[in-house]
Amino acid sequence: MAGAEIEILLTKAVIDRRVRKLAGKISRDYAGREILIVGVLKGAFIFMADLIRGLSVPCSVDFVRLVSYHDGSVSSGDVRITKDLETPIAGRDVLIVEDIVDTGITLSRLVEVLRERKPASLKVCAFLDKRARRRVPFTADYVGFTIPDGFVVGYGLDYNEKYRFLPDVCLLRDIA
Repeated sequence: MAGAEIEILLTKAVIDRRVRKLAGKISRDYAGREILIVGVLKGAFIFMADLIRGLSVPCSVDFVRLVSYHDGSVSSGDVRITKDLETPIAGRDVLIVEDIVDTGITLSRLVEVLRERKPASLKVCAFLDKRARRRVPFTADYVGFTIPDGFVVGYGLDYNEKYRFLPDVCLLRDIA
């Protein structure tokens, strides 16, 4: 990591405003219902916590963990669930909360697996959407920000378990 350079892409203030708007939209869309929020570990935990605090509808929480970035920076395309849900989702309104949609492979696979469990509804809220890297068609129902291609860290996102603590979203350059 020697020589890695960090450039702020989204400040904490900009992120906070957008998360509040997303929470308001989700609250309106789910008015009168309870949502099961499914956080995708590890990257989405900070976004998910902020999003939940902004909701005005009841929710419960569970987590899944998927692995597709075996070398730290490039998706392998091989998606494995390493932590599954503990909560049954049949007949429930489920909202997956993910940090970033990159190739679309990971979320497409997760949505496929969860649909088989027959939720009443299943939607996806992605903090970041990197459309330039899409390898399979995938569109999240709620998106915080669409960003250009580049490796991002901060606000829960990491590079080899580093940089999650940063309050801003930053481009990480020279990570060869």
